[in-house]
Amino acid sequence: MAASKTTAGDALKRQVPLEPALDVAPLQMGELSELLGYSLKRAQLKVFEDFLRCMAPLQLTPAQFSVLLLLDNNPGRNQTEIANTLGILRPNFVAMLDALESRDLLTRMRSPSDRRSHVLTLTDKGRATLNRAKKLVATRHEARLIELLGPADHAALLGMLAKIAAEF
Repeated sequence: MAASKTTAGDALKRQVPLEPALDVAPLQMGELSELLGYSLKRAQLKVFEDFLRCMAPLQLTPAQFSVLLLLDNNPGRNQTEIANTLGILRPNFVAMLDALESRDLLTRMRSPSDRRSHVLTLTDKGRATLNRAKKLVATRHEARLIELLGPADHAALLGMLAKIAAEF
């Protein structure tokens, strides 16, 4: 007689459905649905998911795109200024710069005026990648948000979020 090789985990897997039953009521959100911070985070997750789908061909994250944009608009600034402006912690920022530099999208050079500091510059490949990314963002990502909200609400939301970021 052969011994069964079924484990407790296998038995549990068979008993627990992969998807919830259709007759189960959704969770009640209660006060969560009235909290701005919670709603902002949920919206941010959806917006970032869409951004990542749009940027998949270029393999850029929202933070990397932001760095490239800032460097394009502020050539020769140091990495501390860029990290502080974007609110990225130093260890995370150094790792991100390593990744962008390894892809030849930017260069780091010692600052001639402060040897402790590194100046960041987009490479030609970085500029070309950023231009492609800006087109994808404008024609797909932001276009979807504008279509969803309408131009007036899109502009109003940008204004409200800027106010929170600046004054809260």
